[in-house]
Amino acid sequence: MKRFYVFLVIAVVSLSVFAEEVTEVKIGAGWEMTGPIAGFGQMSWDGVKLAMKLRPTVNLWGKEIPVKVVLLDNKGDKAEAANVVKRLIDFENVPVILGPCTSSCALAAGAIAEQRKVAMLANTATNPLVTQNRRYIFRACFTDVLQGELLAKFAWEELKARHVVIMVDVAQDYVVGLANYFKKAFAKYGGTSFEEYYNTGDQDFTAQLTDALSHNPDTIFMPGYYAEIALISKQARELGFEGSLLAGDGADAPELIQIGGEFVEGLCYTTYFHQDADLSPATKPFVEAYWKEYNRRPDAFGALAFDAYNLALDAIEKAQSLDPEEIRNALASMKDFQGVAGTITYPEGSGDPIKPAVINTVENGQFVLKTVVRP
Repeated sequence: MKRFYVFLVIAVVSLSVFAEEVTEVKIGAGWEMTGPIAGFGQMSWDGVKLAMKLRPTVNLWGKEIPVKVVLLDNKGDKAEAANVVKRLIDFENVPVILGPCTSSCALAAGAIAEQRKVAMLANTATNPLVTQNRRYIFRACFTDVLQGELLAKFAWEELKARHVVIMVDVAQDYVVGLANYFKKAFAKYGGTSFEEYYNTGDQDFTAQLTDALSHNPDTIFMPGYYAEIALISKQARELGFEGSLLAGDGADAPELIQIGGEFVEGLCYTTYFHQDADLSPATKPFVEAYWKEYNRRPDAFGALAFDAYNLALDAIEKAQSLDPEEIRNALASMKDFQGVAGTITYPEGSGDPIKPAVINTVENGQFVLKTVVRP
């Protein structure tokens, strides 16, 4: 018994000394800050900067310790995304990582985080493979399985779509996956579809669209990213297409309207957030704070990055530790987290949250809420 008390005293003293030595808590972030989809990373970083302003400290060992987010640019490149995670873990010694935005980068980055046993919170990477068979990878968004089913249902019931052309960016895991999930779900309703292919960065889609329109589709589905979606929409309208335009969450960026202008009017897309959607008690305060800080509407990427930051801090406080394993365990047991983009609960053994989805449309040059679908 005496030896136990001696051990307890040593442990308490050691913890006190360690707590005094910790002057800041570092969190890693790896986003697409430059490159063809830099808008996603920049919106995510804006969300985290606001989160840091509203919650600059984490309560650890009875102290409010300042938080520092170490941001590195993965440039939207898979290899660079993996290197970013290596640098954050090996040189910055972060116990948890936010990002990336895209599934391709998250798959590469997640492989390293899983190997190093450090939790990674992807804010908007929706491909199911990102978290599949991985203990340390979590996401703040829904998966493409749900998104594909929702898009197919919306296309069939609301758009009255029956024959759809799917524009597939073969360079992006997210796009290929979402296209397949939509295609399978749409077929169950009795719809037919066919695919046209392109690569990230392409700007001329007239050959694919000319072939597509020869099949008389009533809807063009674009599960890609905003730059290509805007150009495809523009060129399709210029070729005389008058049917419906549909996209996934990769459309949700101001650049969609800046590039596409009048040609993306009426386009509908799935996403995770809209300022007018009543997603949780935290939504309205976030919207007010975002407008005050940036004088513009909050976007889905910033909202989910805001949530990922607060999830990480909640996990650290719950664990009362900077041990990556303890933080991972705290995340895995997270229930009823009041995120601004919806309440998050992680089912046992899964890094995929149960949460609602939003469908927006472009109306008079603005992103307008169409509906909220809850699981």
